[in-house]
Amino acid sequence: VKMSKGEQFDNKSQQDDVRRSNIMSAKAIADAVRTSLGPRGMDKMIQTADGEVIITNDGATILRQMSVSHPTAKMMVELSKSQDIEAGDGTTSVVVMAGGLLNSCSGLLNRGIHPNQISDAFQLACKKSTEILQEMGTPVDFNDRESLIKCTTTSLSSKVVSQNSSLLAPLAVDAVMKIADPLDNNADLNMIRVVRKLGGTVDDTELVDGIVFTQKAAKGAGGPTRVQNAKIAVLQFQLSPPKTDIENSVVISDYQQMDRILKEERTYIA
Repeated sequence: VKMSKGEQFDNKSQQDDVRRSNIMSAKAIADAVRTSLGPRGMDKMIQTADGEVIITNDGATILRQMSVSHPTAKMMVELSKSQDIEAGDGTTSVVVMAGGLLNSCSGLLNRGIHPNQISDAFQLACKKSTEILQEMGTPVDFNDRESLIKCTTTSLSSKVVSQNSSLLAPLAVDAVMKIADPLDNNADLNMIRVVRKLGGTVDDTELVDGIVFTQKAAKGAGGPTRVQNAKIAVLQFQLSPPKTDIENSVVISDYQQMDRILKEERTYIA
């Protein structure tokens, strides 16, 4: 199949338009969070669909609340999420860096450099950058509490609670060290629960070595509100009577049927 010069020109111009659109979308996402980068970054006030107002300068939180439709913009949002899962910090930096690299690509494309050559050059630069960072990096001992606190304080320097980093940094380090596996130094952060209570300040934050229940004690039934040296049973089965998969109703006409149902429930639970 032969194509005329005009068709070839139109096809090439369409490819350039798609690349330019992708670069502009990624650059727009990077510019949206660029002003919140670093200790002097500004906070963003975001209003969600249900009317909740969020004030934050965390890149992952900002991008999570943004409604984007462009595929490249969605990739930038996923990039920030991946960074948050892997490292827990640097969510804004990776988006700004990716936007800057793509912005540089537009200049290279305008000079007539093929996209495959640009991609290969980025791969070589990535390998070389990894080698340089490995040489510059300083190993951190997981048992060195003071070094971990310094790293945590640095991470909190760009957050809203930076002025309370002297209190929150040791709490975060102690919480992770309590649940960390000493063999591989990995920690399941799902084992740490953050409970928010109204009426106090950040200075009232404390680390509880145990379980904190958000529900209040049921005083109406006359039960105890404080138990010391209690024995806690951990059950792996359901105490309540089983429910059928199909919704149904039971009609009771006399007390004998009620007693029979209660007896069957006690027999099942026992």
